[in-house]
Amino acid sequence: MNRANEARGLLLGAVGITCFSFTLPMTRLAVTELDPIVVGLGRALVAACFGAMILLWKREPLPARRHWPSLAIVALGAMIAFPLLTSIALRHAPSSHAAVVTGLLPLSTALFAVLRAHERPSKAFWVAALAGSSVVVVFALAESGWRISGADTLLLVAVVACGLSYAEGGRLAREIGGWRVICWSLLFAAPLVIVPVGANVFQHGLHASARGWFGFGYVSLISVFLGFIVWYQGLALGGVARIGQVQLVQPFLTFMWAGLLLNESITARTLLTALIVIAVVALGRRAAVIRPVPATA
Repeated sequence: MNRANEARGLLLGAVGITCFSFTLPMTRLAVTELDPIVVGLGRALVAACFGAMILLWKREPLPARRHWPSLAIVALGAMIAFPLLTSIALRHAPSSHAAVVTGLLPLSTALFAVLRAHERPSKAFWVAALAGSSVVVVFALAESGWRISGADTLLLVAVVACGLSYAEGGRLAREIGGWRVICWSLLFAAPLVIVPVGANVFQHGLHASARGWFGFGYVSLISVFLGFIVWYQGLALGGVARIGQVQLVQPFLTFMWAGLLLNESITARTLLTALIVIAVVALGRRAAVIRPVPATA
């Protein structure tokens, strides 16, 4: 693999994860004042407006028909399922707890990298990924009294949907570029979200303080738009499975933001779990991953 591409992919992946690390605290900030439907789906509608403006400015032609199924997968997973399910879950769970559960995203992304992007991680890679994910599962169960709560179920489904969309978007970004993947995926998602968001606004209205609108603005412009552009380009350049492991740093960053922005108490067990997960996956960071197609995006 091209070492320069891998280095660029790692840098872009790190920037994307930094953007995403604010998503759960900002979502919780928004859902305390706005309906989860508005926060979870409305963000994609706002981001779609920015995507449409860029596509019009660049005078981009419609994507080829062979790309439409992949764009639909990205739209359904990253733009609809993950934001909506996490918004609902965060009504019942603190963002610090949700951050640890969503720490399973690297494993989910790696599994779909094999199924959809046809990558072949080594045994050492899988050992590290499975070890880190096992720690996450044990933590989530211990926090919930060894029971699967409704919020945990929603978060786990969100992780599966998002892992699929990450792998599919990273694969497609090799061909058309990360920014096109996001812009077109948002436009694919817009018709599906405009009706439920519009109906909810019509029924309940929009009432929030500057704090709530700030959270909504962040998840709309940064989490669903700018952050995804650099993230998918990073996946395309560095490989879906390998760059996907950068996500293991995300819970640790989210804990810090949750404490600073929401005054959430971070237990020693939560912090220790995050450090163990990061350390375990870092050991497998250099493990080999075979990619069938070199990154050209």
